[in-house]
Amino acid sequence: MSTSHDPITDAGTPRAIADTYIHELAALDAFLGVRTGLDTPDGALPDLSPDGLTAVAELARRTLTQLDATEKGNRVTDAGEQRCATLLRERLTIELDLRAAGEDRRTVLPFNALTLTAPSASPVMGLRDIFTLMPTETPEQWQVIGRRMANIPAALEQYRATLTDAIRRDLLCGPKQVSEVLGALKQLISGNSAGGWFGDFASAAPESVRPQVAAAATAAGSAMAGMKDWLEQVYAPAVIEQPDTVGQQRYARWVRYWCGADLDLDEAYHWAWRQFADVEAQMRQVAQTVRPGAAPLETMAWLDEHGEAYEGTDAIRAYLQRQIDGAISDMQGKYFDLAEPLLKVEAMIAPAGASAAAPYYSPPAVDFSRPGRTWLPTGGKTRFPIWRLVDLWYHESVPGHHVQLGQWTYLAKELTVYQSTMGFVAANAEGWAMYAEHFMDELGYYDKDPAIRLGYLNAQMQRIQRVIIDIGMHAGLSFPASAPMLAGEPVSPENARAFFGAYCGLPGDQLDAEIIRYLSLPGQAITYKLGQRVWLAGRDAARKAHGESFDLKAWHMAAVSQGSLGLDELAVELAAL
Repeated sequence: MSTSHDPITDAGTPRAIADTYIHELAALDAFLGVRTGLDTPDGALPDLSPDGLTAVAELARRTLTQLDATEKGNRVTDAGEQRCATLLRERLTIELDLRAAGEDRRTVLPFNALTLTAPSASPVMGLRDIFTLMPTETPEQWQVIGRRMANIPAALEQYRATLTDAIRRDLLCGPKQVSEVLGALKQLISGNSAGGWFGDFASAAPESVRPQVAAAATAAGSAMAGMKDWLEQVYAPAVIEQPDTVGQQRYARWVRYWCGADLDLDEAYHWAWRQFADVEAQMRQVAQTVRPGAAPLETMAWLDEHGEAYEGTDAIRAYLQRQIDGAISDMQGKYFDLAEPLLKVEAMIAPAGASAAAPYYSPPAVDFSRPGRTWLPTGGKTRFPIWRLVDLWYHESVPGHHVQLGQWTYLAKELTVYQSTMGFVAANAEGWAMYAEHFMDELGYYDKDPAIRLGYLNAQMQRIQRVIIDIGMHAGLSFPASAPMLAGEPVSPENARAFFGAYCGLPGDQLDAEIIRYLSLPGQAITYKLGQRVWLAGRDAARKAHGESFDLKAWHMAAVSQGSLGLDELAVELAAL
């Protein structure tokens, strides 16, 4: 295993260019530095000003120029180098296309997918989330935390400058997104200590450094309160007439960003409706097994009240940790061969005010000083039914996100740190995690309890409805004539919410959060099921090619060791393994 953070020494190869890029970018973007283990002890924060965004864009352009020269000089010497070059070019090209269209100024939500601790976190909330990933074992580490907290007021001033520029240039997001961020900020500045969440976090600092960390936390909380007031008084009124959807042209760019490919959206929309009908029929059948005579939503509501559940965050965290450990024990050596550092995954409770209502995963640091972690947002709840969590924890941990993203991290030197982190293509990673859910179904893990199977099907329904809703809203489509409700009506946010709630057993607050997520991150929601079908088709093609000699464990390990790829390249690579 490599734990070195030094770039590859041959500066003329695509892999060397990619790793030089990621190191230079981490110096500009502390979010990325902390997420990847490339952080520095100076406590810097990203420059969120227009000049800061320009510097990141200029780095991308310089990197593409270097890549051009390398390819013209015939320095792409093997398949691994070519794979890296293809990914780097595609990722930087779509990033610059989005920046040229003003998308890095248009939204109060994130531009860089890798900086997401939670799927709908904003740059503002990222200034909180960064601290949940920083080490806290020593006074010296707390001093770095204090320095970083002290920099939050300046970072927010920079970000206000960007949003002010966006108002001037009419590059604005929709009002629902602003409302979501304001709600999160209100939670953030509340708390038991001066500085709100930051003060509560600083209270765990060692006594020797607590006064200076607490002072920085108070200043950070005060700056966040000022940011909330500015968004309410200046930015929110400016966007009140803006649409919440992005339209077909902007949506096509974002689909390329999230999928690494241009998709036939009409085909995907109608495919999702066929999937919807199939899963809806299965849900009705399983619901009858749990509660004879009851419809799926009634059954799921009953399970929320009367099904197996854990009381308190300590109890549910311990349960989820047991599930993770059990999955590792069951999978290791039989379906996967994971390196020793990957055999540890921590189940965590998400910080109060977490921007996501749904669970999420954060990868390990490049040097494994921080392990992979799953996060459960509580939404203030203290009772946790397990019927809706079992499948999701296979998705987030093992054999899902942790197996793939952890393997990428473990192979960072061979793949390049860029391919294993910043080169992230959501449809590849979410598609693998959906494949993992399906794989556990193939192994019979949901068959022992019909409530757990209903949870699995409910999760599948959610991801299918995401394809319908996300494409429908942003591309301006209508519900088809064959739809079971709202036939011929536009897929508006309001109609989408009604359709979602009628067939997916998510609680109301999570339904609302899901719609905001789709409006805020156009194209991201379709990556799950559309990525999954590429993974399943790739496995089927490889199995057909090998016949009886097909080795599933070997295929799994080869498949998760490729690093990130867009869907077009992924389909080809999986079939050839």
